[in-house]
Amino acid sequence: MRGREVVWFNSIGLTDIPQVGGKNASLGEMVRSLSARGVRVPNGFATTADAYRAFIAANGLEPVIREQLDRYHSGDASLRETGQNLREAFLAGEFPAAIAEDIRVYYRTLSKDAEVANLPVAVRSSATAEDLPDASFAGQQETFLNVSGERDLLDACRRCYASLFTDRAISYREVKKFDHLDVALSIGVQRMVRSDLAGSGVMFSIDTDTGFPGAAVISAAWGLGETVVQGAVDPDKYLVFKALLDEPDCEPIIEKTLGRKNRKMTYAEGGSARTRVIDTPERERRAFVLGNAEIVQLGRWAAIVEDHYGRAMDMEWAKDGLTNELFLVQARPETVHSQKSLTRFSVSRLIESGPLLVSGVAIGDSIASGTACVIRDPADIENFRDGAILVTEMTDPDWVPIMSRASGIITDHGGPTSHAAIVSRELGVPAVVGTRNATEVLAENTPITISCAEGDEGFVYAGILAAETEQIDLGAVPITRTQVMVNIASPAAAFEWWRLPTAGVGLARMEFIINNLIKVHPMALVHPERITDPAVQRQISELTRGYDDLGEYFVNTLALGIAKLGAPYYPNPVIVRLSDFKSNEYAHLIGGDVFEQAEENPMLGFRGASRYYDPKYAEGFALECRALKRVRERIGFSNVIVMVPFCRTTAEADKVLAVMAENGLVRGENGLQVYMMCEIPANVILAEQFATRFDGFSIGSNDLTQLVLGVDRDSGDLAALFDERNEAVTRMISEAIEKAHAAGIKIGICGQGPSNYPDFAEFLVGEGIDSISLNPDSFLKTVHLIKEAETAGAAGEWPRPTRVTM
Repeated sequence: MRGREVVWFNSIGLTDIPQVGGKNASLGEMVRSLSARGVRVPNGFATTADAYRAFIAANGLEPVIREQLDRYHSGDASLRETGQNLREAFLAGEFPAAIAEDIRVYYRTLSKDAEVANLPVAVRSSATAEDLPDASFAGQQETFLNVSGERDLLDACRRCYASLFTDRAISYREVKKFDHLDVALSIGVQRMVRSDLAGSGVMFSIDTDTGFPGAAVISAAWGLGETVVQGAVDPDKYLVFKALLDEPDCEPIIEKTLGRKNRKMTYAEGGSARTRVIDTPERERRAFVLGNAEIVQLGRWAAIVEDHYGRAMDMEWAKDGLTNELFLVQARPETVHSQKSLTRFSVSRLIESGPLLVSGVAIGDSIASGTACVIRDPADIENFRDGAILVTEMTDPDWVPIMSRASGIITDHGGPTSHAAIVSRELGVPAVVGTRNATEVLAENTPITISCAEGDEGFVYAGILAAETEQIDLGAVPITRTQVMVNIASPAAAFEWWRLPTAGVGLARMEFIINNLIKVHPMALVHPERITDPAVQRQISELTRGYDDLGEYFVNTLALGIAKLGAPYYPNPVIVRLSDFKSNEYAHLIGGDVFEQAEENPMLGFRGASRYYDPKYAEGFALECRALKRVRERIGFSNVIVMVPFCRTTAEADKVLAVMAENGLVRGENGLQVYMMCEIPANVILAEQFATRFDGFSIGSNDLTQLVLGVDRDSGDLAALFDERNEAVTRMISEAIEKAHAAGIKIGICGQGPSNYPDFAEFLVGEGIDSISLNPDSFLKTVHLIKEAETAGAAGEWPRPTRVTM
């Protein structure tokens, strides 16, 4: 290729990075190698590094560059002055005549092939040192959209060359220790996708928050994609589970979050500006940019691109509003999580609390404290204090020099794939983005703490709060006979702990999803006419925006939450417990007080199985069943097992199984297994009879201890009496295990006991329990104890628990 100044995309590939840079080499690679696999990339051409060097030589720019950089390094010129002088020198230059003519000829051919005179194109910069495995160079050079006509094209190309010396690009190369004169610039000229009439965004083939490799994350907004890249809008967010993409009739979307999308970029009409940013119409703000089939298609492309490149990838996509076709317009290596160890990671936690000030999307998983440095205008960047927490509306590449000096970053706008998010991850600086109002709430110089260690939501607290970090090494986790599983309630927590080598999820609690994501009482969604309080009506209306069927809001949100919770553990079993709120807890949901009656003892009242067939809740339970059926059959998680809690009698078990079947959950059909919580003494006494109705038991040691000992587990006065290791409780557990095995069904435990008491875990192993489900933060400690107990048992030295006989 050397000696050629202009080349078509389909004639270049990854081996040509020295000549066309990472961005253009990747575009050529996709056009050449992935078109046959259905990946659509708009056609175009690129200028080479030879063209750039010819431009430098023709305009005598090398001495100018050396002189200006020498003055900057000696302190005789500021970064701003250096960048401005260099850019002006490039803009005053002219292309050698032969290269200018080649650009015109290629552009004419591109226009002719598209059958559009003066075809609108995107003109992108591709530096020969960018898009490397350990350096993204995100947004360092300029992109010019909607460029039309030969004169404007050559002007945009000249501006691309000048953008190699933006302040941010100079600063970034200094940080990464790249020699400025060793870096050349290639220009990509690509047919514009009319996303101004539809939408566009960013996609990663790896979860950007946790590094979970099984999911692709997609951000989407209306209009041209620059608003998403820059973090100027809060986009929609979609997660796709890649392992199920090839399953027929599956739609493996595991998260759909509606973004506010208040602004969008479109083509400009008249004047010299090529694009403009306008307010997004209300109907578009309330609508998802992509349909489910389009989300799945992009997910498939992410998997194809990742497979071809052999690594996690960062991509940009666009939808043409004229043809409704999707396109990939860029692909580059993901530069953060792909560099991390799969067996070593750290877990941070706060050990102090403070008032919550703002929240948003968590970037990273660490905690940082410092004083707020509020900067609203890029002109004030030089006022930033080293080590402070940067608070601003949004960042773009001009902010990189101070982002690297910040202990944390907070923005009003942006999502998980915005510029602020990408650069923060690469720099290892925790950030909370998309807070809406941080610049209004956080006063200059206020002491604050950022916490990104509590899931996918990031929090900003008042004060300098103490925190601790634990280093975790999975390299020495032993293999055990007993299946060691995890208890999970939060979908975000499931993603945080994806590296744990578990046998699956022993207890997935849907109450967290209902309480924290759905927030509305299910019966209030089935019978909204019974809600008369205007304030409650407004709350429900806001939460369910975009849904004509309010029940569908419950079903869809619950289904996605369960799917995301189970994704990191697929294809191992994920045991999902049906809702087990007590009546007082249901009453606290939005609209709940209309449908719940006060009970003297909710712990022993209208809870668990008794609700599912009762007319007062049966319609709400039907929504739960619809959600679980969707998780298993449409999304594709056939490994989900349904578990019935607090089932008092065998007659009640029959009623619940019948109601489940009426709602499409038939035990044995499509491989559906149904388990029962073994947590009432009657469950143990009649275990042989319950075993004919269920495929497995899971011991709920909290309720079983409460009911065997007659101790209210929520009573502080009786806390000393509540102990799962009491002999009366352990005899019950031993009997349950024996009867389950005699009946030929599995039995595990999912209560708090094994996580709290190592000797209790050892006792369970000694009794031959099939599985022990632990809280994630106690998994590593307890799995070693389980292995020791198994080893001792093989030697005939079974340890027994400490007997508590108060």
